Amino acid sequence: MFQTVKELVELAEKDQKKISEIMIETEIETTGSNREAIFAKMSSNLDVMEDAVKRGISENIRSHSGLTGGDAKRLQAYLAEGQTLSGVAMLDAVSKAMATNEVNAAMGVICATPTAGSAGVVPGTLFGLCERLKPAPTRDQMVRFLFTAGAFGFVVANNASISGAAGGCQAEVGSATGMAAAAAVELAGGSPQQSAHAMAIALGNMLGLICDPVAGLVEVPCVKRNAVGASTALVAADMALAGIESRIPCDEVIEAMYRVGRMMPAAFRETAQGGLADTPRGRALKRQIFGHDGQKSVTKHP
Repeated sequence: MFQTVKELVELAEKDQKKISEIMIETEIETTGSNREAIFAKMSSNLDVMEDAVKRGISENIRSHSGLTGGDAKRLQAYLAEGQTLSGVAMLDAVSKAMATNEVNAAMGVICATPTAGSAGVVPGTLFGLCERLKPAPTRDQMVRFLFTAGAFGFVVANNASISGAAGGCQAEVGSATGMAAAAAVELAGGSPQQSAHAMAIALGNMLGLICDPVAGLVEVPCVKRNAVGASTALVAADMALAGIESRIPCDEVIEAMYRVGRMMPAAFRETAQGGLADTPRGRALKRQIFGHDGQKSVTKHP
């Protein structure tokens, strides 16, 4: 059992196991379920993620508010043209992160990782890497990616926060970005310590990210923040795999995120009272969707 990233890495190194294996053993210990049941449940989560990604990049997804939809598919079409400024792997991950959140905004089924508003980063990163790594990851490795991400999310949830209302978007998309970065390192063959550095680098560069959903809906800027989170996860993973270390230990970065969140004004913690939600266009969109009194418009029939 572990409570901190330091303890997690020490357990993995001591027993010469992957972080994903430590997380599986922790689940067995805490739930009393057997390995097969735990692995099957996570495999089911992977199925949900894959379905959401496929829907988002192939169907004409649109949210009920009309604020989001179609951008993941649009980015895939742009990728096919072969004239991108960013790398193919990165933009593929970005589009698949957006796909997940667009499905969420359209009331589709997603897997909260760690929350619904940040659900695109982990699957976007994973399915983006599946097209990049050679040989392609096996199903077992893909499920283990989720266990590794879960291990780091477990530490954040127990020592800080994964709630935008409590700690801003740094606690949601920031945590998801760190989780994805750490898991990407293991998937690419990196060490437990490199996973910890990737998490620290990713989360450390998300500190202070506010939660300011336009009209109070988990759409703008949430969908695109997941996109940026996936790109940051890949960059942080590459940095760690290159041997670059975070000067601030991962647990201290998590603690800093928690303290920053507590210092954030309420306007920046999911209340839709600040940031982009409080811009002229943001306020206009709210009126357009909900009406002047802030209540959703309903067509009345005689």
